[in-house]
Amino acid sequence: MSGFPFDLDTPERVTLGLIVLHVDETIEGDFRRIFPGPDVALYMTRIPSGAEATPETLGRMEADLPRVTALLPPAAQFAAVGYGCTSGTTMIGVDRVTELVESACRTGAVCNPLSAARAACRHLGIRSLGLVSPYRPDVAQPVCDALAGDGTEIARAVHFGEAIEANVARISGNSVKAAAREVARHGDIDGIFLSCTNLRTLDVIGPLEQELGLPVFGSNLALAWAMARTAGPRVTPKLDCRLMQAEPA
Repeated sequence: MSGFPFDLDTPERVTLGLIVLHVDETIEGDFRRIFPGPDVALYMTRIPSGAEATPETLGRMEADLPRVTALLPPAAQFAAVGYGCTSGTTMIGVDRVTELVESACRTGAVCNPLSAARAACRHLGIRSLGLVSPYRPDVAQPVCDALAGDGTEIARAVHFGEAIEANVARISGNSVKAAAREVARHGDIDGIFLSCTNLRTLDVIGPLEQELGLPVFGSNLALAWAMARTAGPRVTPKLDCRLMQAEPA
């Protein structure tokens, strides 16, 4: 056997990283639908998380964030890395999540669904927000509290009261649509946020926007949108919805 010379290519694709809860069955498929083209290299790692979503199990992810982030390809230069948990970001804190992820990989930005939802509200001009959460009040209410402010109020919120993540991933689209209709019933909101990366929302966003005449976005859509904005014009998410089409308010 003899040696043979070779060249190294310079990566041309935009590289994105995603930290996924090990109980999450939804976000990976959603991101591959939103970023289907060859221009994006999408790498994922998983973080231990509880079978039930409680303030305690969500907060415990803080200790594992650097270790699981370091399992992303170490040679990659990421345009953005997303931490895929709305409630986890709320419990750990936006700044702490950013600090821990940046300590373990090379990335231009760290994104999360909570900050992405805030930015989406500003982008869409939403002042009065309706919210749907799959979780119990001890997990759902802190997300509401964290979103309130910055010119946005949570006018109406409903929750399914579920703690078991395997059930959250199986909540029907019809149930999500019914909850969104309930939030919009009084006509006092400018938009609806479907909170949770494990909740299946991509297929209901378009129909709900047409039915209710309001912008609707979920955690996965908001996170993907925020990461795409950070990555620049070479990354174009594929989903027909108001968030992807709207000019900044």
